[in-house]
Formats: sequence, structure tokens, C-alpha cells
Amino acid sequence: MAQATAKKQKKRKKSVLKRIRQTASRTEVNRANRSRVRTAMKDLRRTIASGNAAEAKKLLPETLSAIDRAIRIGALKENTANRYKSNLSLAVNALAAPA
Repeated sequence: MAQATAKKQKKRKKSVLKRIRQTASRTEVNRANRSRVRTAMKDLRRTIASGNAAEAKKLLPETLSAIDRAIRIGALKENTANRYKSNLSLAVNALAAPA
């Protein structure tokens, strides 16, 4: 049986260690914000699929607000968020139009 040899540990600068900490905390914040946006979008899409136009109109501003917050924080890129907002708005308007 071969024994495990000690792995050589690379020295790290203070700035590198700080960057690692910053990245970890930012990743956590961004993940939470993206999750919040995706949950709001999922709820809105579920409402649209059920055909409830009044509820969809009520959920749309809340969802768009969550998307805008994610843009401001930097969790979502602006073009991606604008695409989400456009598609959701079109879907809600299409649901309300035939009625």
C-alpha cells in the first residue's frame, strides 16, 4: 500500500485570501437574489398557465420589481432581465386580451 504523501501547500497573499472571502459572500448574495427572481417568475408563469388573468396582473409588478432589484444588485445582467420582463409582460397581456 502506498502511503499518501504530503501535498505541497502554496503560500497565498493576503489579497488573494481576501478575494476568496469576497467571492464567497458575493456568490451567496447573488444566488439568493437569482433564486428570489426565479421563484417569482415561476409563480407568475404558474398563474398564467392556470388562466387567472386578475391574479397574473397582480403578480406582474411584484415580479418585475424583483427582476429590477436583481439588475441593480448585479445578480442578473440587464439584457437577460429585460428579456424576462418582456416575455412575462407579453404573456400577461395575451392572457388579458381575449377576455
